Amino acid sequence: MAPEPVLVDPGPATVRPRVRAALRELGVDPADIRHLCLTHVHLDHAGSAGDWAADNPRLTVHVHEEAAPHLVDPERLVASTRRTFGEAHDRLWGPVRPLPPHAVRAWRPGDRGPLSRLRALPTPGHIGHHLAYLDEDLGTLLAGDAMGIVLAEGAPVHPPTPPPAVDVAAWLGTLREVQAVAPQRAGVAHFGLHDAPAARAGELAEALTALAVRVRSAIREGRVEADARAYEQETVARLTPYRPGEEAARYFAVFSAENDYRGMARWVARNPDWRGT
Repeated sequence: MAPEPVLVDPGPATVRPRVRAALRELGVDPADIRHLCLTHVHLDHAGSAGDWAADNPRLTVHVHEEAAPHLVDPERLVASTRRTFGEAHDRLWGPVRPLPPHAVRAWRPGDRGPLSRLRALPTPGHIGHHLAYLDEDLGTLLAGDAMGIVLAEGAPVHPPTPPPAVDVAAWLGTLREVQAVAPQRAGVAHFGLHDAPAARAGELAEALTALAVRVRSAIREGRVEADARAYEQETVARLTPYRPGEEAARYFAVFSAENDYRGMARWVARNPDWRGT
């Protein structure tokens, strides 16, 4: 175990008891965590950061400089999330506690950080301030959402493109960078550790491009609403065989593929000259 244990993307307040229990099962006392490394500040990744800091005044929270203000004052972030999730917001994510400014260490472009064996890599696309963390000893890229959604080993990758901040051109650049870095494996927040990350990056690039082309055609033909609903149904049907019972449907009931379609539509409409390069 590292002298100062590190936790990447602790999740929302609603899962914190389970995270603490899992750490204990690994032989790590939650009180010994000294660093939280956040890939980005969406609440499913970072919502409990303030709770961890409140319990441990020695904790340092590492995050992209553009996201740091949202940790100190999460009001706008929470309001945006409420618009997306509506009345389900509190049930899904729980309360969001602000962090004291002294607990936040902002990563800036050009920094290596945050720790000696853990290198931060800028991975914009899902959102502009997204970071991934490369464990250089293990060759593992802790990728957050930068490598997409993988519901099970062998399942096709799903591109999470919710509004308002997805950037397909930047994301394709990120995936080329992942292939250049050539990690041995990637930790995907949704879900698990996966080998062959270069191939996964290529698969996600194809999926992003295909969705952008599909959405562009729907916009041109005036059928965005119908196609967004069809995309949701197709996505659930494609991924249902890879999860038991209704797990795939439950996942997309929260993280709607239709909402991903709308995020892509927003980006395509703002980038009319983009042609997939």
